[in-house]
Amino acid sequence: MSEVEGGIVGGAGAAPGGLSPMVAQHVLQRLGESGQPPEHGVRLINVGNESYLRVLEQEYFGSLLRFGSSFKLVQGYFGGGKTHFLYCVRELAWDHGFATAVVELSPTECPYDDSLKVYRAVSRRIGQKPARPFSMVTGLPMLLRELVGARLEEARVEVSGHRDAEAAAKMAVEGWLQESVGRAACESQSFRQAVVGFARAHLEGDWRTGSRLEAWLLGESVPMSEVREAGVYEAMERSNGFTMLRCLTQMLVAMGLGGTALLFDEVDRTLSVSARRSQVIGDNLRQVIDLCGRHQLPNTLFMYAVPPEFMRNVVPDYPALYQRLKSPVPLSVRSPQSVLIDLEKLDLAPEVLLAQLGERLIGLFELARGCRLDRAIQSHNAAALAKACVDAYFEVNHRRLFAKSWVDFLFQQLADGERALEPGQAVALVLSGYDALAGAPAPDDFADF
Repeated sequence: MSEVEGGIVGGAGAAPGGLSPMVAQHVLQRLGESGQPPEHGVRLINVGNESYLRVLEQEYFGSLLRFGSSFKLVQGYFGGGKTHFLYCVRELAWDHGFATAVVELSPTECPYDDSLKVYRAVSRRIGQKPARPFSMVTGLPMLLRELVGARLEEARVEVSGHRDAEAAAKMAVEGWLQESVGRAACESQSFRQAVVGFARAHLEGDWRTGSRLEAWLLGESVPMSEVREAGVYEAMERSNGFTMLRCLTQMLVAMGLGGTALLFDEVDRTLSVSARRSQVIGDNLRQVIDLCGRHQLPNTLFMYAVPPEFMRNVVPDYPALYQRLKSPVPLSVRSPQSVLIDLEKLDLAPEVLLAQLGERLIGLFELARGCRLDRAIQSHNAAALAKACVDAYFEVNHRRLFAKSWVDFLFQQLADGERALEPGQAVALVLSGYDALAGAPAPDDFADF
């Protein structure tokens, strides 16, 4: 092995040039520590679901979502790549100028039958594409500040020759808020006024008004007497949480964003909810599907990720929802209108998928560690470990097992010298990795690779 001066080394599986070593290190850390998808750079290691992403790119982000909205149900077993896929969709949405929010749903922290908690989760997690890796700051107030700041920068350029350019730029932004944003189509006048009032407070440096409206926009309990002066007369409640969520998507389009991607990840392994709660969840999903059909969620992709048990055990009890979700075929280039994205039906066979993932990780490892590996040896090793992983572990979460074991193995190769992996050694490596994953408690256990 030899050191490299900079950039990423060439060869099969190499990551694209110009990639930051810090991103490569982040990917390796996430996969090596827990086998979970990285927050940044997930598409660098993405294989097997490209056909789904191509359809979403061409048919939806490139066309339909420019004027309408869509609902997609993502189906996959735990450990089968749902969270990974949602992260890929998030990056795709960022590329098209969408604000995104990935929200984990759970019975205690964020149940889908509690609309106010869902709104709060979205308002705290929504954000646009970070200017640079690891710089993403999420939350509706921060997003609004960024949008106002960007508009102010544009105005400064436009009035650069003015005698008092800064005052003229602020006046131009104030006019935009009043004439355009303030007249946007929004179901709740209070929500529209809160957005405009918060943006104006940020522009004018009015911290007192801004902090009150920020709390209201985040769904916190705020005395109405403190926000009434800004034209906000409606309190955030469980009864209007989904109305406010729709208003959020409407106002972000009015502020100039391309649209919104709301990506929900159902993390309840057992789906053991009461009949009443289950019915509320079903009614809420049916309502969202209908709203997407009527384009009342402007430029919005609403994605809901569940295990297969959801379609088998929950949906059939609600005929109206079942009729909307049931599809004879999953999403594909031949059926781009299908509502179902089935992660059990991927582009590659499991063994090929893992081997290609291993190839991609070789290039990232070389960049992160500043080394050059023997590609012939490591390609053989990736294929051997992929075969052992699939043969010894029949559940779909062999992907997490492979990712963690492969990163550990590459570090061993760097420390002890490169060698070809024999079949028996590959099986032993898989079994030791399985014991480590099975025995270690994982607080983030639901985030699947």
